[in-house]
Amino acid sequence: MGLISLLRNLRQGQKEVRLLVLGLDNAGKTTILKSLSNEDISTIKPTHGFNIKNLSHDGCKLNVWDVGGQKALRDYWENYFEGTDALVYVIDSSDTKRLKESGQELEKLLEEQKLAGIPLLIFANKQDLATALAPDEISGTLKLDNIKDRQWSIVACSAVLKEGMEEGMQWLVSNIKK
Repeated sequence: MGLISLLRNLRQGQKEVRLLVLGLDNAGKTTILKSLSNEDISTIKPTHGFNIKNLSHDGCKLNVWDVGGQKALRDYWENYFEGTDALVYVIDSSDTKRLKESGQELEKLLEEQKLAGIPLLIFANKQDLATALAPDEISGTLKLDNIKDRQWSIVACSAVLKEGMEEGMQWLVSNIKK
């Protein structure tokens, strides 16, 4: 984004939104964030802590917090809940062995009072891999239809191919604006 675009957006009074991006390690959270930022994704390393990116999307300034998903770091996720406007949960669609674990972590997040009622976007990432489950299979396995306390959507994506992420972000921003 150039300086003129940045100044124009500031004048137009963009709404500022805090997004929290969570999911198990190796789900592709950082790759999605870098793809959305049009950054190089050829040398992604595991996140040991967090990354913060500022993005602009459809009249919203997005402060995106990407937090590491290793088992040892998940107890610290709660430190990032305060002030969150929307949750982006990333699932590795090709990792069927860890799908149950991913679903359990999502259930815990949905029980958190500080995240109550906020929109939830689930990226079913790595759809470019032959072993990837379709979003409806993931939704059925994780019983996502039981989520009644918030707006939610599951979107197929491939951070590597830059597919599906724009659709997910459009849904998310439109639900935040409501």
